[in-house]
Amino acid sequence: MSKILEGQVAFVTGAARGQGRSHAVRLAQEGADVIAVDICAQISSVEIPMATKEDLDETVRLVEAEGRRIAASVADVRDGVALTEAVRAGVAKLGRLDIVCANAGIYALTLDEPTDVAERRRFWQDTIDVNLTGVWNTVEAAAPIMIEAGRGGAIILTASTAASKSAANHSLAMDAYTAAKHGVVGLMRNLAVDLASHSIRVNTVHPTGVHTPMVENEVVGRYMAVNPGFAKLVQNSLPVDAVDPVDISNAIVYLASDAARYVTGVQLPVDAGFLVK
Repeated sequence: MSKILEGQVAFVTGAARGQGRSHAVRLAQEGADVIAVDICAQISSVEIPMATKEDLDETVRLVEAEGRRIAASVADVRDGVALTEAVRAGVAKLGRLDIVCANAGIYALTLDEPTDVAERRRFWQDTIDVNLTGVWNTVEAAAPIMIEAGRGGAIILTASTAASKSAANHSLAMDAYTAAKHGVVGLMRNLAVDLASHSIRVNTVHPTGVHTPMVENEVVGRYMAVNPGFAKLVQNSLPVDAVDPVDISNAIVYLASDAARYVTGVQLPVDAGFLVK
């Protein structure tokens, strides 16, 4: 039976683990080859452990186990030049580009809220640079290739439930994260219009909490232990504490497929009813 993304190529950022790895594998299961990038290093303002090169190597193994090709490289989405080089190298190897998943993101949660002005600005800027500018860099690297090919395509930007309502919890990390994710929605809306004449569709997906290393780790656990109100803030309507990465990946596959061929400019929640509370 033919797979719904057979012969296509997807570019996934933040692909070493978590949602990014799940997207890469799920897209491969539907027939797509994958261009995968990840920073594979720690950002100083982020206490939550970030992905490693070994994590990215495991993503490679999992995609190849699905019988698909993958071009993986270490690249920081804050570095537009490096990102463009990674995409072009991937297209040279795999032959084309049809799908973009701008997934890479950080959450600079900390138990020791910075008070120094310079330090607060650094925390803020790191989150904006990865979660918003990094998304713009991803599209800047990929869209010209898709336009030149003339085959259309799909761009999916990872937003958050925090992009659709207040997520205030008296923390700099959440202020920066919420601002960045709201910015992603604004960017999506403009791109959906700008790229429509090229038959390139642009949408956002809005996860609630997801069972990934960015959510399930000692830093978040300690934060929730001393800030019990935070658990209520992130509570879903359905009786689940979080969804699985594949639940988001299934939405990515839908938005990338011909089943969504006229879907553009849409915010798609996969949130276990979080936003209807």
